[in-house]
Amino acid sequence: MKCNADIQIVGKKVVLVPYKKKHVQKYHEWMQDPSLQEATASEPLSIDEEYSMQKSWAEDEDKCTFIVLERPAEMGEMEEVDAMVGDVNLFFNDVDDAQAAEVEVMIAEERARGNGLGVEAVTLMMAYAYSRLKTRKFSAKIGDSNHASLSMFRKRLGFEFASRSEVFRETTLELLVDDEAKGKSVVDQASKLCIQRYSKE
Repeated sequence: MKCNADIQIVGKKVVLVPYKKKHVQKYHEWMQDPSLQEATASEPLSIDEEYSMQKSWAEDEDKCTFIVLERPAEMGEMEEVDAMVGDVNLFFNDVDDAQAAEVEVMIAEERARGNGLGVEAVTLMMAYAYSRLKTRKFSAKIGDSNHASLSMFRKRLGFEFASRSEVFRETTLELLVDDEAKGKSVVDQASKLCIQRYSKE
């Protein structure tokens, strides 16, 4: 998505930056892991296919992607690629509701899991979508075996059960931001969102 090509979103634990060519090699290395392929329902790509995919994502107005960086304060000074821990995405694929998006997060680095980075990355992404893209409904499709993600979206992010597919063995969870009780954290985060210019290629 072109609208996020030159911005970064700064949180307490993570920084979200646009997916650039320099990030592709490490992303490609992550996606050779069978467990990540299974968790993200992805097929392994060649490095050339990965570069093509990065370019298409940057131009696709139905997809918003950020790379998740662990903030330097957490591990000392790091180069940006070294600070990569995962990615977070929005898919605007509901033809009947322009204010709806599917959200997906991957914390690929094992050392970074269980520290709240995924929760903050998703919260920042939803706050950005709420304030800048006018998104009001979020859904997440999660494989039944991905207990950590199911727990995170339900218990930490306030998503509720919407449906389950026996065929794909996945559960769909939803969050309505206009629900005062469930969407409050997104609205609160949106009011204090720290968006900065990103000029690194």
